[in-house]
Amino acid sequence: MGLRRLSTTHPADTSAVLTAALHRCWRACACALLLALAGQVALARTVLEFDPAQQPVALADWGDYWIDPTAQKTVQDIAADAALPWQPTLARNIYPLQPQQALWIRFTVPPAPDAERWLLEIPYPAMDRASLYTLDRAYVWREQRSGDLTPVNQWPTPHRHPLLVVNFNAEEPTHYMLRLENVQGFSAPIRFVSSAYVLRGEQQVSLFLGVYFGLALLGLVVGLAGMVLLRDRAYLYYAVCSALVGLTQAAITGVAALHLWPDWPQWADRSLVVLGVWMLMALLILNATIVSLAQRSRPLHRLIWAVVLGGAALSAALLLTDSELRIALVVPYLVLVPVLMLVVNLWAWRRGDRFGGWLLLAAAPLAISLALAIGRYLQWLPLSFVTEQAVLASMALQMPAMLAVLVLRSQHRRENTRRIQGLDRVDPSTGLINESVFAERLSRMIARSERLRHQGAVLMIDLVNSEQIQRDFGRKAAQDLPLRVAERLLSTARDIDSAARLSEHRFSMLVEGPFTAEEAATLGPRIVARCLMPYQGLPVDCVAQVRVAYALVPRQGPTAEIALARLAQTLAGVSPQSKRAVFMMPDYK
Repeated sequence: MGLRRLSTTHPADTSAVLTAALHRCWRACACALLLALAGQVALARTVLEFDPAQQPVALADWGDYWIDPTAQKTVQDIAADAALPWQPTLARNIYPLQPQQALWIRFTVPPAPDAERWLLEIPYPAMDRASLYTLDRAYVWREQRSGDLTPVNQWPTPHRHPLLVVNFNAEEPTHYMLRLENVQGFSAPIRFVSSAYVLRGEQQVSLFLGVYFGLALLGLVVGLAGMVLLRDRAYLYYAVCSALVGLTQAAITGVAALHLWPDWPQWADRSLVVLGVWMLMALLILNATIVSLAQRSRPLHRLIWAVVLGGAALSAALLLTDSELRIALVVPYLVLVPVLMLVVNLWAWRRGDRFGGWLLLAAAPLAISLALAIGRYLQWLPLSFVTEQAVLASMALQMPAMLAVLVLRSQHRRENTRRIQGLDRVDPSTGLINESVFAERLSRMIARSERLRHQGAVLMIDLVNSEQIQRDFGRKAAQDLPLRVAERLLSTARDIDSAARLSEHRFSMLVEGPFTAEEAATLGPRIVARCLMPYQGLPVDCVAQVRVAYALVPRQGPTAEIALARLAQTLAGVSPQSKRAVFMMPDYK
């Protein structure tokens, strides 16, 4: 501070009276000289005042800063060197600090009542080292140390970010030196808060972080459950991604260093970049799996895995390299992965993927938040709520969005699986059951009718004017006509009845009894009339002409094979020129 009194040597203890006199003289001269120097720096500097009603109290431009280019000077060297080019501290808190350099900030706390315990707060969990030196009454600099390179359990106040105790009294000013080291530069605010203020703030932050980590844990559980129950590896990737998102956010907020690895300073210093790379790797794999990239484009899928393997190699390098190299290594990856994710989602969406658009919207906030985080690490932006919490907020939006997409994807996959499994039982074009299923149901109906002693009916319907429709109205109308017939059969059948498609132009129905022969005779004309009604979207004359043969079971058809064979024989014996449309099968003899 330009004052040679700030040394660690004690005055000669020749007598108690002489010592006391020298001490009083020394303090008076030091205070006068400090105030004079502060007045020479700026005439309108902000006055540091600890007001509990105005928290947090910013240092603003009350202090002075100097950057040690070699980071070798001690606090005694700084205090004894009057030629250092001190400058007022910056309002935007962005200092041109480079790797292997140290930022020194000196400030004086005016006399103030010590009713409350005050702390110097640096709200930056990734700080490498922060040391606060206090000049005590014996003119010895006392150090408090915190930061990632110091175990959290050895901090003066273990916390998510550095909190250093500010000691002052009501009689005279207290002088401080703050030494900061950080390979990413320094852009965090320096402010003062009381213990009560910190306690209230931590209660609010703990509530928010508890909800966030609870959602991350829920995502992990849901992912593992989905993997086991649905046997879908996308849920495994989601579970891994949820766990890594939670750990990464714990590292960003300082919770991990405080609670998970308080005794591992080396890992605490590297955990943020390493976990961040792992999180991006898991997120990239999950995104590619959801859009089925392996089936859609093998080159893109190989590119994704190349980037993932590159991320694995990068994480190993981040564990082994020095701090100043990590940002240069990790920033390109932080840019590449979000851009690649956006490109893949856009590519999938443009090619008709039903989830690509939603994933594109979910990934956009993450890309923007990572851009803000990179701007802060590169000292383009100051530390603020937006630059610090944007990644946290974007992941809080993206992970539930991806879970919703996963659930929808699982529903569609189950529906497709049911359709594929039903192809051997259902006609895919009309949705009617096929011949084998129809014969099975007919056998059960015959057995049921014998047991309950009543009659049911089986009908066989032939579409006979398909060629005439093709000549008059075109091929498309002829192809659509069987679908129209199937629709009319379904509208005629009751819930307990069954309709089937036996061949391209032949259909069949099961009508559950009991009913009499007279009631059964009305079934065929009703179907013929329904098929002759005009169809929406087709010309009035474009209608289906059908012939119906029916039998009562089990009286006219004791077995399914006999009943179907005799119905087919009945329709085959009808002359093409016949105007008759309904035929009853003769009694079985």
